[in-house]
Amino acid sequence: MLDPQQLIDTINQPMPFGKYKGMKLIHLPEPYLVWFHKQGFPDGKLGQQLALMYEIKLNGLEKNLTDLVK
Repeated sequence: MLDPQQLIDTINQPMPFGKYKGMKLIHLPEPYLVWFHKQGFPDGKLGQQLALMYEIKLNGLEKNLTDLVK
């Protein structure tokens, strides 16, 4: 089960590298997350967070989470 704080941390985590460096994960474009899904998510916490954001966006849930963005 997902810890609510883990969800808040994921939403507000800035992307640490690449074209979208500094952008919060919740604001990443869906095609970028789809690309990661096809290529493979990075290992570790960031990979888990990106996979969670992929599922959130895939299911159209990001609009329900905007109040959690800091």
